[in-house]
This record gives sequence, structure tokens and C-alpha cells, in this order.
Amino acid sequence: MPTSQAIRPDNHPFPFLLYLEWVLLGLAVIGEITPKLLPRVNADPALTIVSILGFGALGLWLPTGAIALRIVHVVGQFSLILLASKAGLVGLRLFPLLYIFLVIRSCLVFRMRGRLLVTGTVFILFVGMVSVRLRSLSNQLPLKMGQRLSPYLMGIRLNLVLLYAILLVFVLLLVNALLAERARQEELYRANQKLRESAVQIEKLAMAQERSRIAREIHDALGHSLTGLNIQLEGALKFWQGNPEKARQLLTQAKDMGSTALGEVRQAVAALRDTPLQGQDLETAIAGLIQRFHPITGITPQVVFKCPPLSLALQVATYRIVQEALTNTCKYANATSVKIMIQSSFEGSPHLHILVQDDGQGFRPDDNTTGFGLKGMQERAEAEGGRFDLTSAPGAGCTIQVWLPLTLEAP
Repeated sequence: MPTSQAIRPDNHPFPFLLYLEWVLLGLAVIGEITPKLLPRVNADPALTIVSILGFGALGLWLPTGAIALRIVHVVGQFSLILLASKAGLVGLRLFPLLYIFLVIRSCLVFRMRGRLLVTGTVFILFVGMVSVRLRSLSNQLPLKMGQRLSPYLMGIRLNLVLLYAILLVFVLLLVNALLAERARQEELYRANQKLRESAVQIEKLAMAQERSRIAREIHDALGHSLTGLNIQLEGALKFWQGNPEKARQLLTQAKDMGSTALGEVRQAVAALRDTPLQGQDLETAIAGLIQRFHPITGITPQVVFKCPPLSLALQVATYRIVQEALTNTCKYANATSVKIMIQSSFEGSPHLHILVQDDGQGFRPDDNTTGFGLKGMQERAEAEGGRFDLTSAPGAGCTIQVWLPLTLEAP
């Protein structure tokens, strides 16, 4: 609904109605300046044209503020139509259509009660004006002819009144429906805007949480490795002169810790990338994870990879889950073998099955209340509409399984 401002085709709710209104007003003006066969007595064409133009000008500014201003605006339009009808050479034959546009304008500035009041007033004025003009026509006819045509004139008046009533109801319902649809579209647009803003906020929050998690991982894991490395180097310096063999052992241990720290740095950098696959397919990216995993643990995982090309979102989720599972194995499992299986299944609902299994020392899942990695894998699985399952016990290794709804890569 427009505010109290100048109305133009680019901001009118229904521009085609504005164009139609201008055309009808132009025809009304032309009708008053063209010659008439039977011009009315005491007519004032100039006043009629001014009234028509005034009515059109009021349509270029529709107030929606104070109720008093809106009432004055509508009363002014009624007055201008009546004045033009009275002063016109032909009695402004287009007055019924001007009343229709008055009803349309009222729908843009009033609620339903005001619209019904304006429509009812328009109908009463129309009935009165038709009655006056038909009575005037009857009085101009000879007495006998007027008496003979009187029933026909009554029928004409009744038909005109009924047709105009139907037209008013149709226009009122049509404009109300258009306004309701416009309101729904605006509400939907605002809802979409809020959803987009919420999505941006959620994305920023997720990025912040992910970076916070990675920062904690760097602090806990990399900081621990570098601290141990520093201690080993200090010990090597102390034993360098008096016990070279001991210094050699400490340097060897320091080298192993450096390799571990380097692997953790690589994993942290990979986790910070916006697109961890870096243009690779999933199988190649998983192979890269295994190549980085082997120098740290000395384990070459057994890999089973059987799935069709996946959507990018599903590839990223799978990569992150496997990456996090291998990270946990590297840190805590003390395992000697690892199995990775990524396999699709089309039985029942198509899904992707991810399994990462090790034979490490295991743990009690209920005791793990601070593990961000496990929680992150579960959140990733649920975000894709999937399911996460963890099976572990002390001395029995750890098995992580994830089932994700299968979304194939678009052709």
C-alpha cells in the first residue's frame, strides 16, 4: 500500500489502473470540449474540465496517515465528481467509471470498513443521479409519451442499478484480492530477507565456532608437541658433551615430535581452508589425508572406496568426518591398524556409509564429555540429514559410522 507521496507508474501498486484512469479522464475532458448536438442549459465546460483535472490530481497523492486527512481527501473526490456532473455540457457521462476509480483509490487508503463505507456511498449517489437523469428525461418528453415510456424507464433504472451494484462488488473484491496477494508477496519477501540474514549470521557463527575449535586444537595438540620438542632439545644440549649417546636419543625423539607437530599444522591449515578439497575429487582428497597420516603414526590405513560422484556438499562433509576421525586416531588411539570404508548403498533409501575403525586402546564414550572432534562429526552428519554412531570400549578400539542421504553430483 502506498504511503502519503506522489503516485507514479513506478510506485503505484497497480500501474495499469493508473494508466486506465488517465485515459478515461482524458476522454472525459475531450467529451466536454467537442461540439454537442443538444448542449445543456447553464453548463460550464471550464468548471467541468477543472473538476476533472482536480479529480485526476488527487489520484496522484494518496494519504495513508491521519484518518481525518484521508476522509477529507475522499470527500474532495466526491465533490469534484458531483461538480463536474452538474456543470458538464452532457452531465459527465463517464461519472459511473469515475466513481469506480474512487472505490479503487479508497481501497488503497482505507481498511475494509472504510472501503465498504465509500462503496456504499458511491452506490447511493449513483442511484440518485440515475433517478434524477431519468426523471429529467421523462419530463422533457410529451405527457402521453412519457406515461407510455415510464415502465420502460423504470426497468432501465432497475437494470442499471443492479448492474452497477454487481460491478461495485466485483471491483471491491478484485482490488481486495490484489491487495491481499501483494501483502502476502511483501510478507514473503520480508521473510526471505530475514532468512537470508539469519543464514548469514548462522554461517558467520559456524565459521567462528569452527575457528575457535581449530584454535583450541592447535593450542592443545601443537602446543604440547612444541613444548615437548623444546624440552628434548634442551636435554640434548645438556648431554651433548658428557653423554653424546643420550643426546642422540633426545634429538631422535625431538625429530619425531617435530614430524608430529608438522602433521598437526598441516591438518589445521587444511581445516581452515574454505574449500578443503581444493578442486580434487573425494577419493584423491582422502588419499592425501592418508599420506599425511602415515608419517605421523606409521600406519597405512586400509581403504575401501566404492561410491559414485557425489555433490560438493556431501564430499566436503565426508572429507571432514574422515579427517576428524583420523585426527582422533592419531592423537589418542595408539592403534596399529586403521580401516576406512566409504561405500554407497541403494537398498531402501539411497545413502552413503562411512566407516573409520581402529584397533587402538579405545575409551568409554560416556566419559568423553569434552571431545570437540566427536561432537563436530555428529553435527556434520545431522546437518546433512544423516546419522552418527560411535562404538568403543577400553582395549577394544573405536568404530565410527556415519550414514548420509545420498545426493549424487549434478550432471
